[in-house]
Amino acid sequence: MEKEFNTASIPVLVFKLGMPAMLAQFFNILYSIVDRIFVGNIEGTGELSLAAIGICAPALTAITAFAFMVGIGGASLMSISMGRGDRQQARKAVNNSVLMLVFISLAVTITALIFKRKLLYMLGAGDNIYPQASAYFTIYILGTAASLIGMGMNQFILAQGYAREGMISVIIGAVVNVILDPIFIYGFGMGIKGAAIATVISQVCTMIYVLRFLIFRKLTINIGIGKYSIKTMGRILSIGIMSFLITLLDNFMIVLLNVQLRRYGGDLTGDKYIACAAIIQSFMILVNNPGQGITTGCGTLFSFHYGAGNYKKVMECFKYVLLLCGAYLGVLLILSQTIPNVFVRVFSRNGDTVELTAALLSKYTLGILGVAVQYAFVDGLTAMGKIRFAFPISFFRKLLYIACVVLLPLFTSLENIFYAGAISDIAGSLFTLSAFFIFIKPRLKKEMAQVFI
Repeated sequence: MEKEFNTASIPVLVFKLGMPAMLAQFFNILYSIVDRIFVGNIEGTGELSLAAIGICAPALTAITAFAFMVGIGGASLMSISMGRGDRQQARKAVNNSVLMLVFISLAVTITALIFKRKLLYMLGAGDNIYPQASAYFTIYILGTAASLIGMGMNQFILAQGYAREGMISVIIGAVVNVILDPIFIYGFGMGIKGAAIATVISQVCTMIYVLRFLIFRKLTINIGIGKYSIKTMGRILSIGIMSFLITLLDNFMIVLLNVQLRRYGGDLTGDKYIACAAIIQSFMILVNNPGQGITTGCGTLFSFHYGAGNYKKVMECFKYVLLLCGAYLGVLLILSQTIPNVFVRVFSRNGDTVELTAALLSKYTLGILGVAVQYAFVDGLTAMGKIRFAFPISFFRKLLYIACVVLLPLFTSLENIFYAGAISDIAGSLFTLSAFFIFIKPRLKKEMAQVFI
């Protein structure tokens, strides 16, 4: 890892690390999208089941945020330490991350099951949706340990330059999920419960692959026992907390949208709009997961060269990661504005639902090219441990979204609430670029000129 990072060009490394990580997220998308496709086409209850998954999604994504908090925080600390030549600290980062994920998994599982009913109603479930949402949520939560450990520790595979192997770990789980979904949902007649069971089994398969690779493969840094340290755990959290907070805010935004749709649309119209929003969020998974895959895969480049004090290469990382993210999201922007109905038909056979959702999707995604700016700069700064820079520029965009979701229904028709995504993405990207080049970049240059301790 160290030799290649020091000798290979940044464009080559960004492509080598970013592309497999992006492709891995395409397969990772199958975890949620495939469930929604099969569930949405269940005869008779498909639309209600789809809305139930949409209700559960924010809570389940918030839980996986713990995996990325520890995984990104620990992997970034490991890479920074490797850049400084401190292998002992790098090993501490790996060992402490495993321990943290185990304890967090236990705590989250118990807490989520105890407060399940209150949580789902708070997320926007009504009496019609709750039975379906409860069934899916309960089974999914029982697989929390596999989910968090598999996703969290996969970051250490990516951070050591094994982007292909990190991609394989996700593909294994995704393929298992695709195979088992129709078997459990239709073959065994288990409906939404079958979707959850298939997902949990697939997550267990991913976890087994990741742990086996990190324990038995000859790596620069393997999983070990010991070297546990409260101080190291604190450093991991200080870096990873940014990813956690962003995910929580993202999920709050989804919950707020569902709540507003129910508030202004009522039970009947509200459920219809929530189902539309669930499909739109499925498309946004296509936007967000591969985009974040690029920045996650390349995060080790930011961390390593920051640890080595190489300002020029860090700036090159920002440039080429932005270009790669922009190219990907540019394609999705064109598709969402020209053929949104093609995507929507995958989830629903109802002509009215397809027509309405396609129109709302076009509104929501007008500004997704701005998401490339957010990912490149926010995630790059996070990988370097620069939370004081990353959080404000990320929070500004999310605050705009929240304001739009709250205010737009007061002054215009309910369907225009879906412009909140476009407004926040465009304005947020402009704010991020201005803040980076005017305030952040000069401070990074000055800081990296100093000796790292």
